[in-house]
Amino acid sequence: MRKIRLAAIAAIAILATAAQAREVVPFSAPGVSAGTIVIHTNERRLYLVLGNGEAIRYPVGVGRAGKQWEGTSRIDGKYVRPAWAPPAEVKRDKPSLPDVIAGGSPHNPMGVAAMTLAGGEYAIHGTNQPGSIGGFVSYGCIRMYNQDIVDLFGRVSIGTTVVVTR
Repeated sequence: MRKIRLAAIAAIAILATAAQAREVVPFSAPGVSAGTIVIHTNERRLYLVLGNGEAIRYPVGVGRAGKQWEGTSRIDGKYVRPAWAPPAEVKRDKPSLPDVIAGGSPHNPMGVAAMTLAGGEYAIHGTNQPGSIGGFVSYGCIRMYNQDIVDLFGRVSIGTTVVVTR
């Protein structure tokens, strides 16, 4: 019983931390308009620019060494509980992965929602591994706490500009 109670307390602490992780902060970037998503890879932070010198800041997991990228893209798809097919590079590194993992599966690394980015195999998505947030952990995708991807998902639309810097 004590183990179950400790596990429940730990889970609540993790969820409380995640729920408080996003915050409105001062933000200025010349030429970046309200509604733009800016990801600072080295900070492991995603900013949704609100305008008037403010942004909502979210902690994220980003690409590992050699898997990071920078540039400008846009959201070209929004999906709730998406299925995931490992890209060729991931499948090569982890051949035991199935060809597709169903949406909603606890083994699906996309979490509760995903927004795909134009021009590649990258997405901003939730995660089934909340401990990976804040790290250099992915093949180039941007991972968010599930609560945070739900929040961001509701604030942006297809066509939103995404700027990734190191």
